[in-house]
Amino acid sequence: MFNRGLAELCAAAARRLIGVSATPRLDAEVLLAAALNCPRSILYAWPERVPEPELADRFAAWLERRLNGEPVAYLTGRREFWSLELEVTPDTLIPRPETELLVELALERLPADQVVVIADLGTGSGAIALALAVERPRARIVAIDQSPAALAVARRNTERLQIANVEFRPGDWCAPLAGEFFDLIVANPPYVAAADPRWRQGDLRFEPPAALISGPDGLDALRIIIAQTPAVLKPGGWLLLEHGYDQGEAVPGLLRECGFNEVADHQDTAGLSRVSRGRYFHG
Repeated sequence: MFNRGLAELCAAAARRLIGVSATPRLDAEVLLAAALNCPRSILYAWPERVPEPELADRFAAWLERRLNGEPVAYLTGRREFWSLELEVTPDTLIPRPETELLVELALERLPADQVVVIADLGTGSGAIALALAVERPRARIVAIDQSPAALAVARRNTERLQIANVEFRPGDWCAPLAGEFFDLIVANPPYVAAADPRWRQGDLRFEPPAALISGPDGLDALRIIIAQTPAVLKPGGWLLLEHGYDQGEAVPGLLRECGFNEVADHQDTAGLSRVSRGRYFHG
């Protein structure tokens, strides 16, 4: 790696990543920029620059780990979501662009000029809660996770981004919300079936199984959340749930069975079923 300029290093890495990554050039650029602790634009502004040996070694080590399938976000410790740079670790799921649909649909139901109370179940890195907090600064948001390690990551993200309207609580789904009532509840729970081979492939191999796997049909966590949320929703409150591409009929069905109204399913930009929503009226 020594005595090779940034352009040459990046091109060579991208060639090696073909067949390993769906975005080999992007992965190479992100890893090289992170190793140098500089923006990606530097790679184009100074293509002939030869990095210091220790930085080149760091890039080489990260590249080998990426070739073994380790996600870029875990290597760099960062992932952008809703224009927020978030810390991520192997204790949290890596936020994905398709989850931004959940944020968009939630914002459509949250007036900007009113005080609202929101809960984010299974917050992980805090991505959804923090995106909502930035867009609705008058809101009070309670973010729940049963993993102390994940909550620690979420708290660090909140402190670094200087977001003040999010409160974190440990616990399982709606249990920490007992006795309170919310205008809207969001969740991106585990929804992969235990027998599904996808979670043993690609980047998913490195992500926490407890945040991915949810029973024989992938619906265990979704069933629990749908059953619990009526007790903590205000009259007319909303529940929005991310789910698997093949659960666009099952999840709306569960919502209707539990008495939710205005039930619908929404597709992501790839045209895949992604988020179901329902509204609960008491009595």
